[in-house]
Amino acid sequence: RRGQRLDLLPTETEINGWLYAVQAKIPFWTDFHLDFEPQLPAIKNSLISMRNELRMHFESIVEQHTIPTSLIHYLEAFIEQAPFTYKLKKGQLTMIPLGDVPAMLQAIIALDALTLIANGQLQRLKRCANSDCVLLFIDESGRRKWCSMKIRNKRKKVAKFQHRKT
Repeated sequence: RRGQRLDLLPTETEINGWLYAVQAKIPFWTDFHLDFEPQLPAIKNSLISMRNELRMHFESIVEQHTIPTSLIHYLEAFIEQAPFTYKLKKGQLTMIPLGDVPAMLQAIIALDALTLIANGQLQRLKRCANSDCVLLFIDESGRRKWCSMKIRNKRKKVAKFQHRKT
């Protein structure tokens, strides 16, 4: 916000809110009645650590336009700590990570990141053209400059208009 990086997960309360938001996107969560609340301190520490490491790698990818093998090994290690099995649920194969909740969450995030690498999407990672913005985004079109056209472009246009008015 205003050129300053804002931590959206500073406390266990925010981590808990994030977990409730993402659990709808994780099919096995409700089926297996995972209880993450007693593990919130461990979840918070593991997610913050992983987020910081991924941010460092992602910023490197933006600058160097290559995916380091160290990132791939880093992500694969999480899946090795919480490997996946599959169950048939309502006629669909559902992936289920094994292990404790922090390791499961890290494995899911690692799998998503590895999927981005395998699909070539992570190589389209860009930094927002707004120098005050700290966000990175995947540019599907090859022409985007802003993380959000609705927010960034509008602010730039308003700023230009205000500057011309004075």
